Amino acid sequence: MAAYLCMVAIFIIGSFSWVFPEAAASASHGAVTRHYNLNIRLQKVTRLCHTKSMLTVNGKFPGPRIVAREGDRVVVKVVNHSPNNVSIHWHGIRQLRSGWYDGPAYITQCPIQSGRSYVYNFTITGQRGTLLWHAHISWLRATIYGPIVILPKLNASYPFPKPHKEVPILFGEWWNADTEAVINQSLQTGAGPNVSDAYTINGLPGPLYNCSANETFKLNVKPGKTYLLRLINAALNDELFFRIANHTLTVVEADAVYVKPFQTDVLLIAPGQTTNVLLKTHPNATSASFLMAARPYFTGMGTFDNTTVAGVLQYGKPSMTSLNVSIGLPLPALPPINGTAFVANFSGQFRSLANSQFPANVPQTVDKRFFFTVGLGSSPCPKNQTCQGPNGTKFAASLNNISFALPKTALLQSYFFGKSNGIYTTDFPSTPLNPFNYTGTPPNNTMVANGTKVVVLPFNTTVELVVQDTSILGAESHPLHLHGYNFFVVGQGPGNFDPSKDPAKFNLVDPVERNTVGVPSGGWVAIRFRADNPGVWFMHCHFEVHMSWGLRMAWIVLDGTLPNQKLPPPPSDLPDC
Repeated sequence: MAAYLCMVAIFIIGSFSWVFPEAAASASHGAVTRHYNLNIRLQKVTRLCHTKSMLTVNGKFPGPRIVAREGDRVVVKVVNHSPNNVSIHWHGIRQLRSGWYDGPAYITQCPIQSGRSYVYNFTITGQRGTLLWHAHISWLRATIYGPIVILPKLNASYPFPKPHKEVPILFGEWWNADTEAVINQSLQTGAGPNVSDAYTINGLPGPLYNCSANETFKLNVKPGKTYLLRLINAALNDELFFRIANHTLTVVEADAVYVKPFQTDVLLIAPGQTTNVLLKTHPNATSASFLMAARPYFTGMGTFDNTTVAGVLQYGKPSMTSLNVSIGLPLPALPPINGTAFVANFSGQFRSLANSQFPANVPQTVDKRFFFTVGLGSSPCPKNQTCQGPNGTKFAASLNNISFALPKTALLQSYFFGKSNGIYTTDFPSTPLNPFNYTGTPPNNTMVANGTKVVVLPFNTTVELVVQDTSILGAESHPLHLHGYNFFVVGQGPGNFDPSKDPAKFNLVDPVERNTVGVPSGGWVAIRFRADNPGVWFMHCHFEVHMSWGLRMAWIVLDGTLPNQKLPPPPSDLPDC
């Protein structure tokens, strides 16, 4: 029997408690359970001289890290002592035949109600690298998120030099306001929501904001060493450029999949994406300091937080005199905020290793092809109400002009027990119902349809999906995340997809394998995957505002014929709606 490591953790959200195995990765053989007790509470947090009570996990912001090895079983008990309904998504975990534990509220589970708990139980299969966990209901992931570190199997090595140290770096956003109030007001008025007050690195806004110089992330390094930085974008609504002044980074992994290494001075990372990079420090630096900085990439017409977050790379041991080293340091140059040319070039550098140890199993033939448009639109203003969206309407977002309405019970339960009537329909269009010049002059009618529609796939179907951005209310990039699967990014380009010419340029040899991809602003992206994981799987824009406006849908993958191709029954503690 293969050796595996069983890890037990308890998250308690609000006034809560958790057990987490920080030492789990050092365990040797067999089924080992590590218990760690941590006190968890509803916490007042101060940033930018503003103190507010917010939901945290284990009293931490960001939340604690999950550490496991490839092949480990992870058991997490989530206890909700907050006033909000909560669910947790293990972003990027394949959840092979464990869809009950995927986490998106009203898709694979009803949310965990206040005072209730739920045990997530899944095995990490064929994955190693960096992922993240986060709340998956409304905008609660603004503060409820943390890293997932998946180490290689015991006695397995990285396909790159072993680093001196590994450091998770999480990008997030800080809101002085209550994010639930922000999105609720937006949905009620139909207008765009207010934007965040700052970006953060590991929860800290840094020296470029007022009243936050003492809230700066500092990475202390030694000369001539190699550091593995595990970069995670947990921001709600923004893709971010990132750079460390006077240093070059080597990209070695994306979304928990190794890639062919390449060097870059600047990275782009979208919400939900992870990128592992090697940082080789200067051999002769002993007491130097350098700023690292991140700021958004944005091409849309709406408002966004256009500030910059900074941290400090500090050589040598920290001292009292180094607390304010960031003052006067030059800020690293970043691409323009609308730097689409840089984004296209950077995204095109990602390639799978595609070797015998880490093959790229790209589907070479396609059973079903889909073409989805993605973008913003409008929905009618309710009677006797004044709306502040475009031309007196409400903002909406859609795939193939369908704005997805969340059901009032979980889709997976409805599907599994054959009770879909009145919950969802299976007529999600495979192509746009009304084709138009997607990146040209916008059509006069910007209204979207509403519904809970899904696509049904037989087990083991090979799928090709082309996602086309639209310019209806402004072209912009959309980070699209598929639950339950990795996919291969076989092609992307500017303008409208040309089905007679563009497929000939698809990369079917070593395309990057991801779980979240940026649909290019004013362009298209093509992905392929094999539907070999039965269940109900969410696909959505990872901009929280766009998902709230309906830019989401679901795939139902049917059971196969063999016992190991069928979804097991739900656990006994699955939350009720």
